[in-house]
Amino acid sequence: MTRVSARAGLRGGMLAAVVAAAGMVPQPALADQGGISFWVPGQFGSLAAVPGQPGFNFATVYYHTSVGASGAVAAQRQIEIGRLNPRNVNLNLDLNVDLNARANLVFLVPGYIFETPIFGGQLGVSMAAITGRNTATLDGALTASLGPLSVTRQGQISDTATGFADLFPQATLKWNQGVHNWMVYGMTNIQVGSYDRTRLANLGYGHTAIDGGLGYTYFDPAKGHEFSVVAGTTYNFTNKHTDYRNGQDYHIDAAAAQFLSKTFFVGAVGYYYDQFTADSGSPPIFGPVKSRVLGIGPQMGFILPMGEMQGYLNFKAYFESNANNRPDGWNAWVTFALSPAAKPAMASNPARMALK
Repeated sequence: MTRVSARAGLRGGMLAAVVAAAGMVPQPALADQGGISFWVPGQFGSLAAVPGQPGFNFATVYYHTSVGASGAVAAQRQIEIGRLNPRNVNLNLDLNVDLNARANLVFLVPGYIFETPIFGGQLGVSMAAITGRNTATLDGALTASLGPLSVTRQGQISDTATGFADLFPQATLKWNQGVHNWMVYGMTNIQVGSYDRTRLANLGYGHTAIDGGLGYTYFDPAKGHEFSVVAGTTYNFTNKHTDYRNGQDYHIDAAAAQFLSKTFFVGAVGYYYDQFTADSGSPPIFGPVKSRVLGIGPQMGFILPMGEMQGYLNFKAYFESNANNRPDGWNAWVTFALSPAAKPAMASNPARMALK
């Protein structure tokens, strides 16, 4: 294993591009409820809290996810889209339903990092626009019975949504002190994406949410060691189309990397998502609905010098487990980001790279 020998050279030569993509790439999933959260785990990665190079930056992300669920999670989606409506009575359910979903999405994320410090930190803003294709399928039989009466929905329901999702503005404020970096962030959504409460697949959320949190990155360029962790919480507003409201959640994204050279690193990524309050608006027959999921996987990254610009290419994947009231499976991300290359004066003084 080759150690990185130049602390200033590594920091100055790579951060301009990496930070453009490490902060945020929010994306929608199946819909807003039934175990699908506003916050999609994995949005933050390596070097999340490290200040970057002032100026405009642009990230493009390809995201693929493939998830599935059965039993109550799948049955709830069938009830939510109006195919079966045992909402206000205490029924017995025989659940033999499978839900499968796939999404292929592209994120276009322009951003800007300000040079003038705010509260001694570096302010960055971005706006994610998302387009792509989302497909969902329900297959099986759900029978609801009350005494001698019963209602059965059997067969397959498939739906595909192609178009644009909501817009996702985000702001970050970052501080650096040697190998230690701190961050606060906040984000929300602007409801412009396609949404229909009767559809199984949607790209828009159908409601507004606010998310915010704190992050920390340990980064030692001399040894090539990096570790990042970002923790946040989401406040969800009611979906007026369905009178459903996701419970409040907390989430943790983490990443670790080892630089094998100035332009290449390998490592691992992970996340944990959990609700500390239950959803409201769910049929009483399902009881309190609180989602949870754990994901872990590998990553690798490349720094690409491009004259006055700097490129960053990252591959990462998560494999999920420990899911509760939520579809689970796997997802993969391919990120390419462009930003201004570090100036020589800043590269020679890492402490002043982003802060005056």
